[in-house]
Amino acid sequence: MIELPRPLDPLRSIKLKLAVLLVGSGGAGFAYFWYMIGWIPPTTSITALGLALLTSQVLAHGMTSPLREMTAAARAMARGDYSRRVRATSRDEVGELARAFNQMAADLAAADRQRRELIANVSHELRTPISALQAVLENLVDGVATPDPATLQAALTQTQRLGRLVAELLDLSRIEAGVAPLLREEFAVGPFLDEAISEAAMTAEAAGRSVTFRVEPVPSTLRGYGDRERLHQVMANLLDNAARHSPPGSTVTVVAAQLPDGLALEVTDEGPGIPPEERTRVFERFTRGDRASGRDGGTGLGLAIARWVVDLHGGTIAVVDEPAAGVDGTTGGPGCRIRVTLPTTRKEA
Repeated sequence: MIELPRPLDPLRSIKLKLAVLLVGSGGAGFAYFWYMIGWIPPTTSITALGLALLTSQVLAHGMTSPLREMTAAARAMARGDYSRRVRATSRDEVGELARAFNQMAADLAAADRQRRELIANVSHELRTPISALQAVLENLVDGVATPDPATLQAALTQTQRLGRLVAELLDLSRIEAGVAPLLREEFAVGPFLDEAISEAAMTAEAAGRSVTFRVEPVPSTLRGYGDRERLHQVMANLLDNAARHSPPGSTVTVVAAQLPDGLALEVTDEGPGIPPEERTRVFERFTRGDRASGRDGGTGLGLAIARWVVDLHGGTIAVVDEPAAGVDGTTGGPGCRIRVTLPTTRKEA
């Protein structure tokens, strides 16, 4: 590609470049006028050039003002201040650049805020089990407590919570970085749910939760399409979340159905439910809601990871209103119902 010459690049001011442009173009016009006519009125020519230079400086001030503001804002961003914005009122290329700059500044501010919140939340989540584990070990070392099964189980529980938090953070970072590719395949929904239910029951039993898991009958012809391992992770997180917030002796129900726009999976518990104002926030990182208060709690990352995986599959995940009908035709009741909708792609024989 041939690059055109840019003779004004050494000049460090756009206003000066505009002045040179006007003088150069005016000089070329006067030279042609002199060449064709044979004379140039000196006073009129000098006055015209002076007025042109003055006008260019006045007009250029408004044209270059956004650029100066962007320079100052960029320097402020380098110091960590993302609150500066640029006045973007013009409709030319500079105005478009200013609007793009403001959008970039807003995105950077949001990313910086999320980074700070992530660090604070991770620190808080790590501090709780570490403090509990440290207290148990200090009691054992000081002889205050004996290494009986109950004490060792308490230490093991906190260690498992730490391991779960680290594993979920690694999963979330891989998904966000795009290094967790989806291995899509067609699979039978019935055996897939049976496997997820069996694992969730063992996890609940190990945690001392007396919760029953039940899956509604699934037609043998019902098929899904996606990354089976990642979707298993989604169901595991949903089932664990449901069991964590269900009262003892309650039942967690799983329903699968074929919809016109894809496959629907629902997990319903008999817990206190989620208030309407929190139903979109529960899928954000480290958001556990009021119904997690007083319980052993999760890390606040399970539903966030589930949403990321579902988004990667091109599906949707949401808390269904209690009065709404489920995919199996049942109406809502007490508890929480979370519905996952996944696009279905069938392989041709």
